Amino acid sequence: MTPVAATKTESEGALDELFDRVNKLLGDPSQTDNSQETSKSEGFVPRQPRNMRETGINPTMLEKIIIRFLCQVGAETSRRIASQLRLPSKVLEQLFKQLRSDKYIDLAGTTPSGDSEFCITDSGRDRARRYNLECTYFGAAPVSLEDYIASVTAQSIAGQIVTKQDLKRALKGMIINDAMFNRLGPAINSGRGMFLFGAPGNGKTNIAERIADSFTSTVWIPRAVAIDGEIMRIFDPAIHVIVGETEHNVGLLDTMDIDRRWVQIKRPTVIAGGELTMDELEISVNPTSRICESPLQVKSNCGILVIDDFGRQKMPIDLLLNRWIVPLEKRFDYLNMPNGKKIQMPFDQLIIFSTNLQPKDLADGAFLRRIPYKIEVPDPSEAEFRDLFRMMCEKFGFAHDPDAINYLIDTHYRPTNRPYRLCQPRDLLLQVRNYCQFHSEPMELSCQAFDAAVLNYFSVMG
Repeated sequence: MTPVAATKTESEGALDELFDRVNKLLGDPSQTDNSQETSKSEGFVPRQPRNMRETGINPTMLEKIIIRFLCQVGAETSRRIASQLRLPSKVLEQLFKQLRSDKYIDLAGTTPSGDSEFCITDSGRDRARRYNLECTYFGAAPVSLEDYIASVTAQSIAGQIVTKQDLKRALKGMIINDAMFNRLGPAINSGRGMFLFGAPGNGKTNIAERIADSFTSTVWIPRAVAIDGEIMRIFDPAIHVIVGETEHNVGLLDTMDIDRRWVQIKRPTVIAGGELTMDELEISVNPTSRICESPLQVKSNCGILVIDDFGRQKMPIDLLLNRWIVPLEKRFDYLNMPNGKKIQMPFDQLIIFSTNLQPKDLADGAFLRRIPYKIEVPDPSEAEFRDLFRMMCEKFGFAHDPDAINYLIDTHYRPTNRPYRLCQPRDLLLQVRNYCQFHSEPMELSCQAFDAAVLNYFSVMG
């Protein structure tokens, strides 16, 4: 009988290869060994490739990275080269043989442990110069776009559940009334989007930043992704916080069969304020290195994207809304590669629009419908305002003096119906501290110090 595999078409074979890679990445449920059981218990865990095919990357791309790296360092051991690419040495053995056969590298010697040391040849340097015209990247080997998409699907923010206890832990130390707290939780669990709106100074940005701490799970992201011969960086040390890897446990990760092209991080929080431009929402290319950098919404996948001070961006609001109206609905985005090709990328994040303006004044009904939660951050009550003063006094080293707080409210708030803001206790106490230090007075709340603080703080705000 003819084997079934022999009758498959070329496209079916490619599809099977993709399924094999995804199963390897997610942890093949048909496997019953201990490592697979660990993978299932921990959720998504990328596993080391056992051969070149399982890397999901064209060997030519790996060849370019190796030659660029050796051109920089001159000579290096096979283990160090493999470590640079974050791949097992055995996966690259055949590629090293091919590069020696092509006269791009040569054997420079062996280490006492038997590890081969390779050096780049003159022919290899010529080849490296040509490769550098395309791109100068010589870091960790990228993963395939298919594997990245599979990872986002497996770790989607929409699949995470935040409980009351989780949210209370994340917002500890903030004054938030029960009504707003009970609206925030379901909005977070929607995994889609929300408006946080209200007067300035009531902690909208702080709330948005802390929401990420309510998630107890971590995510794996690749350092870079290969897309049609281009390399796009995903991992950004300025944004992503590593939780699983240190310089001391690399060997442990190897024994755990972890694919070290991936990084375990806290669910990311990306904040874009009034400086946001349309260019930051598209793939950018470094003019010197010619390495592609992923846009903000890709770096925030499986996490949170905060558009702070929404409505005050340099770009027209309609331009931003039109750019995202389809991704918000479909949960994927289309991005343009430098070669002109358009690719589909996951758009998987809890997106939070923080604004001092009314949402209805910023967006039309079609856009507002795609942001299912609109939550107002209200002014604190007088009781909450007093509680916050008590908390801030302890933080800044003041003895809490209810009489001084009464004086502040009776003299500078009630007569003018001045609204309470959550930021004011902190800001006023900082001014009181500066006043006491300048006058060489004890760190105490006093009527004179509050009068001076109010005069400075509210002089142009009414």
